[in-house]
Amino acid sequence: MERTAEHAARPKAAAGALAAFGAQPSERRHPLVALAMVLPLAIVLTVVFGGWEAVITHASSVAGMMGH
Repeated sequence: MERTAEHAARPKAAAGALAAFGAQPSERRHPLVALAMVLPLAIVLTVVFGGWEAVITHASSVAGMMGH
């Protein structure tokens, strides 16, 4: 019985952790807000791991396939 009560309390703890960051599990955020949250991390990871060359390579190959 003890284990069942512990398992039932986990979703409430997770919801509390999300609420601490200002997000409720039932809320949907606007796509631009999600983009604003993810974009800084994506830029940092790109710079740290040297991904600019890969982005340029892929963009130029896509442009070549499109005929530009």
